[in-house]
Amino acid sequence: MKIVVTGTEGYLGALLAPTLLETGHSVLGIDTGYYKQGWLYNGVPASVETLAKDIRHVTVEDLAGADAVVHMAELSNDPLGELIPDVTYVVNHKGSVRLAETAKAAGVSRFVYMSSCSVYGVAEDTVDETSAVNPQTAYAECKALVERDVAPLADDDFSPTFMRNATAYGASPRQRFDIVLNNLAGLAYTTGKIAMTSDGSPWRPLVHGLDIAKSIRAVLDAPREKVHNEVFNVGDSEQVYRVREIAEAVGRALPEAEITFGQSNGGDNRSYKVNFDKIHATLEGFSCDWNADKGAQQLVDVFKAIDLDEATFTGRGHTRLKQLEHLIRTEQLDKELFWRVQPTSGIAQ
Repeated sequence: MKIVVTGTEGYLGALLAPTLLETGHSVLGIDTGYYKQGWLYNGVPASVETLAKDIRHVTVEDLAGADAVVHMAELSNDPLGELIPDVTYVVNHKGSVRLAETAKAAGVSRFVYMSSCSVYGVAEDTVDETSAVNPQTAYAECKALVERDVAPLADDDFSPTFMRNATAYGASPRQRFDIVLNNLAGLAYTTGKIAMTSDGSPWRPLVHGLDIAKSIRAVLDAPREKVHNEVFNVGDSEQVYRVREIAEAVGRALPEAEITFGQSNGGDNRSYKVNFDKIHATLEGFSCDWNADKGAQQLVDVFKAIDLDEATFTGRGHTRLKQLEHLIRTEQLDKELFWRVQPTSGIAQ
């Protein structure tokens, strides 16, 4: 297949695109380049051609001849969404729906959208794909809105699939330290301590970035009728952890680190247990190869190999909010998050 992947220079895109190449697909990346500086280590086995372009500017011509679009490029995570909620809605909701409409107009038959389990927000009972969504943030609400607005585009020629990923973790050349397991591992490694302000009681489902890539490959390989206009929670029911259990997994990989907990939830009321039976029953051969302990150990091994220091861990290169704040403060981006001076256009390797 010829596959267009948006966000190839991001945390997950850097893992997905090379694996698609390795399995024989042709891949074109699209990425606006916000996070070019966030390169932690050399680990990508194959380069991917990437079109330097904002998803809001993608045209039918850009997608011509593609069999599938995998859409991963949005403004990611809750703090960033709360900083600039209006722009988040324009990019993540309107921009993503427009991209799906453009893909349909270009004759693309498959559209795989990276949604999130964060759409469930707060739930006392275990949730699955049939449960009502309850988004608590601009980021999560946009995910739910894209699902709502792209689903009606489905027809005999256009087949969307919605992947509600659990919270990602694990090593990537385009590393992120602003997601829970990665953050705790980096904190423990660079400071020797994990001093949590919360009691660690909320529930979080986790999934390794490579297992997310595996799920996307499985969707693309699946018969159309199995994935047409379907929603899948991406993860494993055995990998739903309390936040304190995630910290303890990091502690097992770094036993010399001191872990302490606070008394409150720190103002973050998100807590949800997720059932992942559907994806395992529907997509032949899909299973998660990673768990929190294995992922924490992988991160520690990478940190040791590159001699990770605190400046790198806390720097803007690996934290989405800090990098976007820098680009806005230095006026490299305008108020709509378009580049004031456009990056080099065309294909970048």
